[in-house]
Amino acid sequence: MSVLLVDIGNTRVKWARLGSRGPGRPHAAVHVGWSARDFERFVFRDAEGIERVLVSNVAGEQVARHLTAAARRRLGIRAELVRSVRSAGGVTTRYAEPWRLGVDRFVAAIGAHDLVGARAACVISVGTAVTLDLVDAAGVHRGGAIVPGPRLMIESLLHNTDGIGKRARGDRRRSRGLFARGTREAIEQGARHAVAAVIDRFVAEARAELGTRPVVLLTGGAAPEIRPLLRTRCRDVPDLVLRGLAVLARSETR
Repeated sequence: MSVLLVDIGNTRVKWARLGSRGPGRPHAAVHVGWSARDFERFVFRDAEGIERVLVSNVAGEQVARHLTAAARRRLGIRAELVRSVRSAGGVTTRYAEPWRLGVDRFVAAIGAHDLVGARAACVISVGTAVTLDLVDAAGVHRGGAIVPGPRLMIESLLHNTDGIGKRARGDRRRSRGLFARGTREAIEQGARHAVAAVIDRFVAEARAELGTRPVVLLTGGAAPEIRPLLRTRCRDVPDLVLRGLAVLARSETR
């Protein structure tokens, strides 16, 4: 069966066909403001032969309606929206109410556990929000944390503070360190370093919790701007949610 895997984040959408070894070459685009026609035009542009569409969506019900309408019109099939449950794809969550766990976090945890095998993993996604999750070697999702992403921090300060916003207007200096020489760059560097510090602390706490060093997997559209600031050794897996969807698709087929 030919399957299309779709990962809809708050800002970007990624998609890929499921191949014999997992997701094929992924495509990505910013989906903000898209209609059903846009999803049909881009995500399902080369979808001939697709018999199933498996979707992780955190962008809301309207986006889900547009995607499902596009799949129905283009392919004549109903897109399947994955939901967070207690256990699936080799991962069991300790969330008190599993349905409250973001589906992107749940599916990424499944992809991470499949990728690292019998090792623990810290799953770090840096996007509009930063999500940090710990999956132990047995596939138990022990929980995690959520903080604003760097751009959300920056926009919050620019729009919700009068003095800082005024001083940052028009300031386009750039530096690499924390000792910024302009207000705008001070906000940007502060936000990025804050995210990096949270990630480093999360990994340290995970190591203390487990008594062993976890594999750290980094994903998300804003990950490249944070990676150089990390003290933690990590592995870039930009298609981690797609990998989790692939695990679910294969397990359901079996």
